[in-house]
Amino acid sequence: MTTEAQKQDEATILDVVKGVYQAWNDADPDAFVAEYFDNASAILPGSYLKSRQEIHGAMAFSFSGPLKGTRASDKILDVRFLNDEAAVVISETGVLIPGETEAPPERTVYATWVLAKKGGKWQLAAYSNSPSVAPGQP
Repeated sequence: MTTEAQKQDEATILDVVKGVYQAWNDADPDAFVAEYFDNASAILPGSYLKSRQEIHGAMAFSFSGPLKGTRASDKILDVRFLNDEAAVVISETGVLIPGETEAPPERTVYATWVLAKKGGKWQLAAYSNSPSVAPGQP
C-alpha cells in the first residue's frame, strides 16, 4: 500500500469511528451499527455481543436507559494497519453526562476497534473496551 493510499484509508477508518460516536451523541442505535459487519462482535465489561443485531439491541436499550442523555468523548491513541485490508484503532473514550466537558476516570475506557475492508469499504469487525483505571483505584 502506498503512503498516500494508507493516509486515505486511515482517514476513512477514523470517519467510521467518528460516525459511531456521533450516533452515540444522537442516541441513534441504527446509525451506531451502520458500519458494523453483520457478524461483528463487541466485548464490554460484563457482556459479549455476538452480532450487529445484538449490538443494536444493547445500544437501543442503553440510549433509552443507562446512557440516556450522555455523550461520548473520544481520543484516538493509535491506528495500526495489519495489512491492506485490516486495521486496529486504539482510543480513549469518556462517557459525559449533561453539563460535563470531561469524563472522570471511572467513566473512561480504553477501546480496541478492529476494522476490515470488504468490497472496498471499511467496516467494524470487533470492538472491546476496558476501564481506564483498575477497580478501586482513583
